[in-house]
Amino acid sequence: MKEGADMSHSVERTVITPPGRLNLPPWREIWNAREVAVRLAQRDIIVRYRQTVFGITWVILQPLVTAGIFTIVFGVIAGLPTDGTPTFVFALAGTLAWNLFNGALGRAASSMVGNQALVQKVFFPRMLVPISSLASIVVDFVVAFSLLVVLLFVFGISPGWEVLLLPVWILLILMLGLGIGLAAAAYMVKYRDVGYVLPWFMQIVMYASPLAYSLAAVPDNLRWLFEANPVTWFLEVFRWSVLETPAPATWQIVALCVSAPLVLLLGTLVFQKNEREFADYI
Repeated sequence: MKEGADMSHSVERTVITPPGRLNLPPWREIWNAREVAVRLAQRDIIVRYRQTVFGITWVILQPLVTAGIFTIVFGVIAGLPTDGTPTFVFALAGTLAWNLFNGALGRAASSMVGNQALVQKVFFPRMLVPISSLASIVVDFVVAFSLLVVLLFVFGISPGWEVLLLPVWILLILMLGLGIGLAAAAYMVKYRDVGYVLPWFMQIVMYASPLAYSLAAVPDNLRWLFEANPVTWFLEVFRWSVLETPAPATWQIVALCVSAPLVLLLGTLVFQKNEREFADYI
């Protein structure tokens, strides 16, 4: 009897509570199932580079080639200014910040459709799937950022105290990308067209943002449009921290700090609202 009683006490019970009136995400359930997120993240990182010839080298080659093309087009041909920073370094910093945002958004958006077999068979908080997809993006960023650090030494660029704010900007970029990605993931489950439209839309956003050139190159009549672009906000603060380019406007820093958590909250609400219908479409 004692042995049976001990066994009964060792059984862990999971209580599923319905969402409240505001449809807030079940943060406690998500935290209790964090081990699932770790396993999913480990799997994504391993699968991403399995059976590739160059492996993680692709993480460095992609921004390197992209920054090289931007340097030729916007620096050599167009001759656009880069705030006194070597064009290639300026373009690489912008590319890394963009890849972090675009990668977080795109990976989160496609995560539910890409893991539909797992979602069908195993019960766990579904929001862990897009959240865990950020791990491989962060690994990619850290590896590629090491190249930028080397170039800073080569070109004699010494960041100031602003570099201490870099982790804050990275976190805000991830929050912004994840927030939009969560909403996109919810709609992609029901409307697969989102998977085709999103990359095309993000490409337009990329070319409408000052990735490889300074805002000073934008005509005065269009500058307000670029300055109101949230992508410009994180590009400016990122390069300000790493390259010591001119500080962005205070309102842009405040707007980024406010909008990123707000977008993440809205994204989680959209995801939570549509989660109960996922089983009908996956």
